[in-house]
Amino acid sequence: MLVARALRFDYGGSWRLAAPDLQLAAGEHCVLTGPSGSGKTTLLHILAGFLPPHGGEVTLGGQSLYQPPRSDRWRAARIGFVPQRLYLLPYLSALDNVRVAQYLLGQRDDARAREVLAELGLSAYVHARLSELSTGQQQRVAVARAVINGPQLLLADEPTASLDDVAAQAVLDLLLAAAARSGATLIVATHDARVRARLTRVIALPMPPQAA
Repeated sequence: MLVARALRFDYGGSWRLAAPDLQLAAGEHCVLTGPSGSGKTTLLHILAGFLPPHGGEVTLGGQSLYQPPRSDRWRAARIGFVPQRLYLLPYLSALDNVRVAQYLLGQRDDARAREVLAELGLSAYVHARLSELSTGQQQRVAVARAVINGPQLLLADEPTASLDDVAAQAVLDLLLAAAARSGATLIVATHDARVRARLTRVIALPMPPQAA
């Protein structure tokens, strides 16, 4: 279960995240919506364990994400994240970018990595470098990296933004299948009506108030 209570994040002295309290069961899916500037990306980074909040707490499976601070290995075993900026490594192939998540756990399962890439229509590109992939293909590599370790919590920030309808449905299929396989909580931040049509629970962020 993912629980977030009384979260506060002040940015630049003039912006304050206005996040509702969250309680999502294992296997539950939801869409995170809100106008641009409402803090969707900030909230996802807090829930992913990357950005310590200025107040409040986040727990996953009864364990705090920040007290004590968690290691990269701890997060890699439990949390999969598809960021807007994909942070793929340009000198690695698509396959090796997916393997990075496995390496954090001291694992290597080439067959599984290839299988996930194939599920996203990338079986012909496993050895391609980023310069040989379209923006949409790179986005699918980032999705494969996020799901490869069977996370408890799966977070995606606008994962279909650069994709056509066919590719967007493939990404959603993989996110939902990966969540089902590991019983993961799935949160997708998006403006995309195609996503909202498939994930029926909606958590809406209001525009944040000005910080005092």
